[in-house]
Amino acid sequence: MKLGILSDVHGNEVALQAVLADMPSVDGLVCAGDVVGYNPWHAACVDAIAAPESGPIADSDAALLDGTVPTVQGNHDRAVATDHAPRFNHMAAAAVDHARDQLTDDQLAWLDGLPTERRVLDGRVKIVHGHPDDPDHYTRPGEFGPDLLGDEDALIMGHTHVQHHERYDDGIVLNPGSVGQPRDDDPTAAYAVLDVAEGTVEERRVDYDTDAVIRAVEDAGLPRQIGFRLTQGR
Repeated sequence: MKLGILSDVHGNEVALQAVLADMPSVDGLVCAGDVVGYNPWHAACVDAIAAPESGPIADSDAALLDGTVPTVQGNHDRAVATDHAPRFNHMAAAAVDHARDQLTDDQLAWLDGLPTERRVLDGRVKIVHGHPDDPDHYTRPGEFGPDLLGDEDALIMGHTHVQHHERYDDGIVLNPGSVGQPRDDDPTAAYAVLDVAEGTVEERRVDYDTDAVIRAVEDAGLPRQIGFRLTQGR
């Protein structure tokens, strides 16, 4: 089975649609958190990921095949859902307020109900946001190692916005990078494709219209740096 791996969309619908259009044939999608935050299309991104018609959150393999995107809660998802953003900088805090003004009660409830860990494919793939033991920890590539793996074949993490993966005897550790706000000096939207059966990862990037995002950020009254940083991949 092939999985399309998304993370850190951060309200960037332009980048998300570019990624979905570029996505090769896969059997399902999963998301390692932070659907909202920073960029101005929080509601559209929640709608795209949440698939509200699919019903309650479920970890069954069937969920991968019926349009549901198994998703974990990122720190921005939690901040928006709870209206509590400790240690957020001015850009992140402004986006929390913007998202809460934009999202419906049902969308906020969906964010609030996201788990911090999910498993799919009979437990073979584990999804977290930051670290298996701490959802807020930035697990950078230098910290990747087989010690992060449990009994799963692949561990998917987000949070750092840095695309990277490593393959070990016991399995794969993967960060697909950020769809909506890359921070690895590459401004293109990042995602990955995981072939669970073959144990392989394809890291993928796609161009999108950052100028359109900059204009939308300014029109929304959000800090201009949110949009400008996208041109630098920071």
